[in-house]
Amino acid sequence: MIRSESAAGVARVRFDRLEKKNAITTQMYLQLAEALAAADADASVHAILLHGSADCFTSGNDVADFLQRPPSGEGSPTWRLFEVMPFLEKPIVAAVGGPAVGIGCTMLLHCDLVYAASNARFQLPFVPLGIVPEFGSTFLLPLLAGYQRAAELLLLGQPFDAHKAYDAGIVSAVVSQEDLLDEAGKAAAFLASLPAESIRLTKRLMKARYGKTVAETIAEEGRIFRERLQSPEAKQALNAFLDKTARKPGR
Repeated sequence: MIRSESAAGVARVRFDRLEKKNAITTQMYLQLAEALAAADADASVHAILLHGSADCFTSGNDVADFLQRPPSGEGSPTWRLFEVMPFLEKPIVAAVGGPAVGIGCTMLLHCDLVYAASNARFQLPFVPLGIVPEFGSTFLLPLLAGYQRAAELLLLGQPFDAHKAYDAGIVSAVVSQEDLLDEAGKAAAFLASLPAESIRLTKRLMKARYGKTVAETIAEEGRIFRERLQSPEAKQALNAFLDKTARKPGR
């Protein structure tokens, strides 16, 4: 459900579970983390391109799987992604079309360039689900967007489009759906053509001032997130979400 292939200095890592809108299972967390780590360690790879299809990046956690196998903290498959992605040395370009929900949105904060199609729809629905944001987003999003814009997106938890994501600093550029993968692929290829050590050092310098804070925020968010999963309001909200999903036509 996570595909990875490399050519011409670019590792393409792809969500491949379209029948479930690329919803991420526990196993997919581990597969994604290992694919990213392998690309970062591969001397022939100079840039990473992360994408789904032009119609769907990822709808976030597979909630049924998530409730059956809730994150258990350090050492869990979910946590492996949190250990790997923020600390990749090679540049990572994301191509986002369709839904980018929950973790599908917060992981973009750890990418270096993000191209969004005009059909992209983002959401950080943690508060409406009775839980809290994750993956360092409570630190990184205010850093990018400013406190009030971040508060709007994180506290209200409502969907927003690619242009609002651009204004918030989540997205580098908005392109047509037809051009999404081509434009993101060109950016990854151009990065791969640049001096690799200069890229590595520049990325390290940009992240050096807040790397420790990101790790501390991820750990604190994770602890509170796991506590909230046991709360009555989170259980009620998540079960209501599952019921709503089960009642959709074709389910």
